[in-house]
Amino acid sequence: MSEYIETSEFQAVNRGFNTTFRPNRLSLGVVVPLETYSTGPVPSMSRHVERVQLAEELGFSAVWLRDVPFNVPSFGDAGQVFDPFVYLGLLTAQTERIALGVASIVLPLRHPAHVAKAAASVDVLSGGRLILGVASGDRPEEYPALNLSFHDRGDRFRESFDYIRRMWEDAPAFENDYGNPYGGIDMLPKPVSGKLPLLITGGSQQDPDWIARNGEGWITYPRSIAAQTKIINDWRERVKAVGSPAKPAVQSLYVDLVDDPDASPQPIHLGFRLGVNHLRAYLKSLQEIGINHVALNLRFNRADIETTLKNLADDILPDFPGSDFAV
Repeated sequence: MSEYIETSEFQAVNRGFNTTFRPNRLSLGVVVPLETYSTGPVPSMSRHVERVQLAEELGFSAVWLRDVPFNVPSFGDAGQVFDPFVYLGLLTAQTERIALGVASIVLPLRHPAHVAKAAASVDVLSGGRLILGVASGDRPEEYPALNLSFHDRGDRFRESFDYIRRMWEDAPAFENDYGNPYGGIDMLPKPVSGKLPLLITGGSQQDPDWIARNGEGWITYPRSIAAQTKIINDWRERVKAVGSPAKPAVQSLYVDLVDDPDASPQPIHLGFRLGVNHLRAYLKSLQEIGINHVALNLRFNRADIETTLKNLADDILPDFPGSDFAV
């Protein structure tokens, strides 16, 4: 396996983006809720704020929320239960440095005017710490509940994406399927740096070249190193081919960290049960192929969460530090 070398810096977007993503480096974040809930879809949300604050104190680069409007039985995971923008408002007031990420807002299920205003509000209130992942959605059951069709969600995703970006302009005047803002009105607040980092998740029903051209980064799912290498190489080549600057790649990873540091990896849902030494080696392999950030999900972690976070901070984070650069 050859090491991927990115030859240019990522363009600065906002504080959260700039401190989380660096070329040729991998940083680590955590997915909320920070608790074990392997026997059912709904977490208790026990000590949830304190655990996010602990993650910040320990030096994790980002905390990630998900957009789960309905507890869908086939999906089997209610996420952090709270609406992501409401929860981001709380975390904004309870943290100071950690990037606040969402992976990802399901754009076809929300009006983009509401997304644009809520996201910009979080960005301003947090001092520019929001990283906004967006997706087309993958749970068909949610769409009838909102009287929306599932089959054309890709078209609505693009329209919503464009609407949100245009809201960063002063008194934007345009028309698309979501509405016709004219030049006499404006939406406030504007993002701290004039725009938000929009990271696209998966395929989102879009052409890969459109994703490479329009997203500030890409969020994907864990795969074998060989498969992920091919996927990331293709992403990088597409970004280059469409004339865009270098952009970060993010993936999630479920982890059950065991006491034995040399415990070999055993597969679990979208991740591994393993010891810290094999986890470190695996993360270094991801760094070598061009992954810039891994969001660790501890849903299936059997050990005490606080202990696990501290062990990760002591044994893993020194090899994958975030950046101190800030806008």
